[in-house]
Amino acid sequence: MGRDKDAFPTHIIKNPQSAALLKRCLRCFLPYKLRIAVAVCAMSTAGLCDAGTAWLVKPALDEIFINKNSDALLLIPMAFLAITAVKAFLKLLQNYFMQYAGLRVLETLRGEIYRKIIFLPLGFYEEASTGVLMSRIMNDVSSIRDSMPAVVTSVRQIITMAGLLFVIFYQDAALALRAVLILPLAFLPFLYFGKRMRKLSRRGQAQTGDISSLLHEILSGIRVVKSFGMEQKERARFDKENRRLLRTSLKSALAGDLSSSAMELVGGIGIGVIIWIGGMQVIDGTSTPGTFFSFVAALIMLYEPVKQLSASNLAVQGALAGAERVFGLLDDADLTVEKGGKLEADATFRELRFNDVHFAYPDGTKALNGISFTLKAGERLALVGPSGAGKSSLVNLVPRFYTPQAGNILFNGRPLGDYDTASLRSRISVVSQDAFLFNLSIRENILYGLPEAGEEACRAAAEAAYADEFIENMPQGYDTVVGERGIKLSGGQKQRLTIARAIAKNAPLLILDEATSALDSRSERVVQKALENLMRDRTSIVIAHRLSTILRADCILVLDRGEIIGQGRHAELLLSCPLYAKLCEMQFKAGDGKSGVPALPGDNAEAWGAYP
Repeated sequence: MGRDKDAFPTHIIKNPQSAALLKRCLRCFLPYKLRIAVAVCAMSTAGLCDAGTAWLVKPALDEIFINKNSDALLLIPMAFLAITAVKAFLKLLQNYFMQYAGLRVLETLRGEIYRKIIFLPLGFYEEASTGVLMSRIMNDVSSIRDSMPAVVTSVRQIITMAGLLFVIFYQDAALALRAVLILPLAFLPFLYFGKRMRKLSRRGQAQTGDISSLLHEILSGIRVVKSFGMEQKERARFDKENRRLLRTSLKSALAGDLSSSAMELVGGIGIGVIIWIGGMQVIDGTSTPGTFFSFVAALIMLYEPVKQLSASNLAVQGALAGAERVFGLLDDADLTVEKGGKLEADATFRELRFNDVHFAYPDGTKALNGISFTLKAGERLALVGPSGAGKSSLVNLVPRFYTPQAGNILFNGRPLGDYDTASLRSRISVVSQDAFLFNLSIRENILYGLPEAGEEACRAAAEAAYADEFIENMPQGYDTVVGERGIKLSGGQKQRLTIARAIAKNAPLLILDEATSALDSRSERVVQKALENLMRDRTSIVIAHRLSTILRADCILVLDRGEIIGQGRHAELLLSCPLYAKLCEMQFKAGDGKSGVPALPGDNAEAWGAYP
């Protein structure tokens, strides 16, 4: 019976799932099979060097310690040193190629996971933990790269140990304690390479932190990325950082392998010196051949195989634990990328129509029930209602952050699903109460997703958003980096920059989701003026926070429990919708006394709870 080309000795693994995962890990290394073949050849030859070293013990005992041959006293230590040098070089070659293959697998798997998750629908990110996703990409993938080197090393060490176990137990183990005499020599290369290793380690940790920070930023701001159709740009940004980390990791691995090989070479020199000294003692009659044999057997044949086999076992177990999570994410059939049509969205907005739209979240929570309305070009539509009424759910359907389960939404007379997703979102600007900014300069934040826009467009958008006044006072002006999530700016400043970003995008349809609800009165007045500039000559959907916004609306939708319970202009709703009329009455009584314009209660206001 022919052997399966994919067969692997997985009978030693009790768990079939673990065996399958190990096979999957090893298949990741197939693109680098030539380098792995070189590493295996180097490993096999190094094993022959081990056998040659063991063989030298016999002539060393016979010729030096028994026959007291002075010529052999010179030649045998030299031969031992030569074999050790060849073995050190082959081990360096083996380790470097295995590390190279492992690091390339690491880079490839990180890229595959990132490319998958960056194109997943927004609902995935609201269910998943950002920390878990980052762990998949950074920690779990790292463990997989060690699987092939660990398996190769394990095979070698098991074969070596099987032939040496008898010798180890036959000899007096107490004599092997003399091996500690060469430990100071073995640590010399470690001290020499320590500075280089620390430098590369710090650089690698810093770059790993950069990637983690970038991932956290992009995943946290995924709504903005998708609104501007920047998935490809963020993918390129990630790949650049990933390649930087690859180069540093390769240098670190090479330095570590040089250190290890040098330590082994110095150890070989120490052993050669000990052979010469021991031989002199035997010739002088102050020692015995048995002492020499026990020392070399303990030092060469026991320590290294045990150490490597233990490390390989830990690496394999870690690889299996990581592989289960990584491949589980990559193979999950339920995680599908966003799919849209091929139609390019018109640059001119004409109409948005909801026809009996029903929507529920993946966990079964119903958000919208039979929503129907029409928004014409140039109109301003206001949405009001209590917390959980479905306002945010409604506006999230327009850019296709979610897809309704029933009914349809028409954009310029065509279903949203007919449009290319990036093209559709390029015609929509979204400004929410969560003013998200990237850890970039003010200019880069304003012109995000607009690679062809210049300085003039940036400044014009900032002026229209009333942001230029504080930008000019920043340390580097428009080149000032705002920090992670805009931490260096106030809430009002961040919101004005997001408004400037929407103005620069110049999309014909605008969505404002409680854009001023989180601001103090002073900041709100400035931001409100910026919003008026933004809404001028644009079709707008506004989740209302200020009564002044409602009064200027062409149409108001009053939502409650996912349904429209009132629709019309302000004066009409005062007469036809008791909830709306009561709300307006409360707000006129609850004016803040500062802006002169009463505010509608936000989603957390107790006033809403009085109207079930």
